[in-house]
Amino acid sequence: MNKRYFTIGMAGHIDHGKTTLTKALTNVDTDRLKEEKARQISIELGFAPLYEDDEIQISVIDVPGHERFIRQMIAGVAGIDLVVLVVAADEGVMPQTREHLEILKFLGVKSGIVAITKMDRVDEEFIELVKEDIFTELKGSVFEASPYVLVDSISLKGIEELKTLIIDTLKAQEMRDVHGSFRLPIDQVFTVKGQGTVVRGTVYEGHVKEGQSLKVLPKGLNVRTRQIQVHHHNESEAFAGQRAAINLTGVSKEELERGDVLVSSEHFIVTKTIDVAIHVVSDLDYIVKQRMPIKCHIGTAEVMGKIVFFDRNEIESENDEILCQLRLDEEIVTKRGDRFIVRRPSPQETIGGGWVIEPRGEKYKFGYRTIEELEKKKVGTPTERVTAALVEEKSLSLSELLTITALDEHIIVEELSKEDFIQFNKNQYTLRSLLETLQEEFTDKISFFHTQNPMKLGMNKAELFHHLEKDFPKNLLEFVLQTSIDEGLLKRKDQFIAIPAFIPHVPDNWQKRTDNMLAKLRADGHDVQHLVDYFKAEGIPEHLRNDIKHFLEGQEFIIALDEQFYWNGDVFKQAVDQLRAGTDSEFEIKQAKEILGLSRKLMIPFLEKLDKVGFTKRVENKRIWL
Repeated sequence: MNKRYFTIGMAGHIDHGKTTLTKALTNVDTDRLKEEKARQISIELGFAPLYEDDEIQISVIDVPGHERFIRQMIAGVAGIDLVVLVVAADEGVMPQTREHLEILKFLGVKSGIVAITKMDRVDEEFIELVKEDIFTELKGSVFEASPYVLVDSISLKGIEELKTLIIDTLKAQEMRDVHGSFRLPIDQVFTVKGQGTVVRGTVYEGHVKEGQSLKVLPKGLNVRTRQIQVHHHNESEAFAGQRAAINLTGVSKEELERGDVLVSSEHFIVTKTIDVAIHVVSDLDYIVKQRMPIKCHIGTAEVMGKIVFFDRNEIESENDEILCQLRLDEEIVTKRGDRFIVRRPSPQETIGGGWVIEPRGEKYKFGYRTIEELEKKKVGTPTERVTAALVEEKSLSLSELLTITALDEHIIVEELSKEDFIQFNKNQYTLRSLLETLQEEFTDKISFFHTQNPMKLGMNKAELFHHLEKDFPKNLLEFVLQTSIDEGLLKRKDQFIAIPAFIPHVPDNWQKRTDNMLAKLRADGHDVQHLVDYFKAEGIPEHLRNDIKHFLEGQEFIIALDEQFYWNGDVFKQAVDQLRAGTDSEFEIKQAKEILGLSRKLMIPFLEKLDKVGFTKRVENKRIWL
């Protein structure tokens, strides 16, 4: 899988032109609801395809800007790879823009572009003043040094420039992990007549296939994918970074809700208590007190709970990171490193945000000893540090792990003895989960290759490795391939790799005509026409002939005497047996001609074929049986 998938988000103040800009970029109106049309604001997340080529696919989320709909904005931003901050030239940075900036910072968004909209409403001589004012407000944010484009969505000025900048920025950016376990936080659930339950969301990580068994957490429901759509097109798979609608069997619409998570693995944690590292906003309106009610936004979930401190009883203002705990009223699905936002339910305001350092939080005593333990958790356990290094680098030697993790050698050696890790090539280590993921990737690629090339022995190893070598060391790929062969998941003949049960065959819709052609070749015995004449007689199209010929030769159904004349494989074998029975250890052409009754036109190619395949060896005017 060499194509890369990204989702970008439009963020900014209400009525600064996010939806209009999205339409100008994509020609899609993301205001879908009647209520939105009437009020001219975005309430639900709107989506549109922006760009696609052989290398990259980009989708756009139009994130709501109205304060009432901040939860949709958080759900949208949590799944995106680049943010276009929309600021109207005639109004500049507004309160909602500032809140968006705080949320983007807390959610760890690192890539941004500034689109200054409605430029036609500002006199040209004021443009520089407007830019200066906007970037003064953006100091200290991810957008401080971001590129910017002046646009007008009505006249389309600057639209192509912005689109090109987005594409170029994402082409230089790494995509999300498509090789890990699949995870899609659900942000919409609906039904389609005749199809049943459909969920929609952004694939956070991994990939999903049609027909795959999945689980809905935290509810623990078992489901299967019936159909996958990306931008209204049916697809067999969806990958990290894509917006996907997935038709599910085994569950009703009423059983699901926004905030549920669709996963492929049991290792995702369901919890109500999370240890976190949090930063608060720069200008809190109200003091945050110990055990105060909060609303936690994580993925697409929105859950009430309380915030628990271990080194203070309130926060009035704070620039440093705070280690604390969120005790939630409902279960959520999360893992270490996930980002979240905490808001005050009433009066509504964003308190802060951060990341999960331990999904399985416990009850701790108030005091600095707990803070010290949380600090250790923040750095990570030895297992987490070794795992994180191998997730990043895919495979490492012991000395490389010592350097990256800064752990003592005896601790790393102890960790690497656990079943989560695999040693190969004497001094290289990788993750068992990575081995299993690559084995699945190999199997999927080769199975698909068989469906497209049923007459070939298998997929060339170099072709199998080609796109994966960008992300994985070749020695790891070689190890995974050999392990797959040893375990009976794959088979190999020369450089060709295949699924064990696969047998090369002519495509079903051409099998009968091919059988007819072989029967005619057999009936014609030694006195054959050019092979192309048999293809023509059966109406086998020219673009298939070469593949069918190579397949039939590989299976020895036909034997080439030269470039034009071919015998049925059985006829050739009978001729060899007949000649061998009628001669001693050596013979001349005259003897062979008398025994087989062949014309010189076919006799010479037949004897040369015997030499070529190693049945005979020519010595002067004689041939010796080998």
